[in-house]
Amino acid sequence: MRCAYHPDYFVALPATHPFPMAKYPLLLEALRREGLVQQGDLIEPGEACLADLRLVHDDDYLDRLAAGTLDAAAVRRIGVPWSPALWRRSRLAVQGTLEAARAALEDGVAANLAGGTHHAFPAHGEGFCLLNDVAVAIRVLQRDGRARRALVIDLDVHQGNGTAAIFEGDPGVFTFSMHGERNYPLQKMRSTLDVGL
Repeated sequence: MRCAYHPDYFVALPATHPFPMAKYPLLLEALRREGLVQQGDLIEPGEACLADLRLVHDDDYLDRLAAGTLDAAAVRRIGVPWSPALWRRSRLAVQGTLEAARAALEDGVAANLAGGTHHAFPAHGEGFCLLNDVAVAIRVLQRDGRARRALVIDLDVHQGNGTAAIFEGDPGVFTFSMHGERNYPLQKMRSTLDVGL
């Protein structure tokens, strides 16, 4: 199975930070150890281009991300300190999801070993998510005529509030979220189908 991965999916965070950034290289190690991924299966993505990101995200938000001019409240909402490496990492992960989606259309199945940043909205990030990789991949595939409709199945313990908000009312994208009802985010958005447990 082809998998998108880049060494820069890992960005060093303060030692006390709760986000487990080391999970990305550890996942690759585990897949290699189990023989599930060989070197030839890896797709190394570049950074997603701004034109693709603009299919989902607002120009002002992208400009502030690129320049590192998010205000303190915006950085707190995201939950990770902004850095050029984090901006690059976020664009790599978006492109990784897009490359995995393209590979899945060809092979039937593929994966990105990062991504799933379902808390990112068009004009802001939150919950450790800067850019919504799934939404960008869907919009690029639609733009390029590779997909007319899409189904997002989100089984994270947290509702995919950013993804739900982006696609709310869009008949071409069905969003399904099964999540912990009493977990983050406190204010849920409306997916096409939400199952709160």
